Amino acid sequence: MFRRRGIDGLQGRHVFITGAASGIGRALAVSAAAEGATVHITDISESGLEQTAATIRTAGGSVGLAEPADIADHDQVAALCGRLTESHGAMDLVCNVAGIAEWGTVQATPHDSWRRVIDINLMGPIHVLEELTGPMIDSGRGGWIVNVSSAAGLIALPWHGAYSASKFGLRGLSEVLRFDLAPHRIGVTVVCPGAVETGLTETVKLAGVETQGDRFTKARAHFVRRAVSPEQAAAATLRGVRRGRDIVYTSQDIRLIYAIKRIFPPGYKAIMRVIHYAGNRILPGAQSARREVAR
Repeated sequence: MFRRRGIDGLQGRHVFITGAASGIGRALAVSAAAEGATVHITDISESGLEQTAATIRTAGGSVGLAEPADIADHDQVAALCGRLTESHGAMDLVCNVAGIAEWGTVQATPHDSWRRVIDINLMGPIHVLEELTGPMIDSGRGGWIVNVSSAAGLIALPWHGAYSASKFGLRGLSEVLRFDLAPHRIGVTVVCPGAVETGLTETVKLAGVETQGDRFTKARAHFVRRAVSPEQAAAATLRGVRRGRDIVYTSQDIRLIYAIKRIFPPGYKAIMRVIHYAGNRILPGAQSARREVAR
């Protein structure tokens, strides 16, 4: 069923995806279904989840379980995964996509924000893996796990303290699982997206920051020009899974900066100083700002 280098196609496979109501999660669900998988989807947004399921079914795809859940709530995840396994058996591919982003300096970020980001971005995937990895091992079929981290799980982006803590943690967890689960023929891919256009770039509000100025407007336009679509990110993810990649990048700039970080640390530090300086120039007052966005 599985080649050593990755999954040999999704036809007839069972795929579980969190965060499937929008963005990369929805694009992954649509793409996996188009390749012949039965997709099982969850998200905290029930209406968005229904839209994703309808899109897949209208295109002739197969949706098994489609239930809303808060992945930060272990009891909810355990109940949902229990029903999933009972009805459909072990999953072939598990994709942890759901996450939120809140940013600000350490002094400006409330404790509740730190806790919420960690609970959703790190503990959420852990809750899913606690419940679904066991059945995958017991099935003896092998399988694959995708954990969506971020560029902020690789490099030090401005004001991303809480977000980076969660995404670096998820990347570290993925690396450990890659070796722990290898004897069971379960592979692990961590996805580190850079800029992804989810439609929120035009409406996002940054508390305490002037977003109508020319500098911010130009910066947002630059972001949109460089951003990939959720569909492109999903395609890169599934391509990486088929090829058995450890890390999937959705943009070459992140790949390059991370390579410099590993090969030439002084150069990486210089780049980060420039990025942080430029960020403060673009967003005056951002030291006290926070942002929350659903991925």
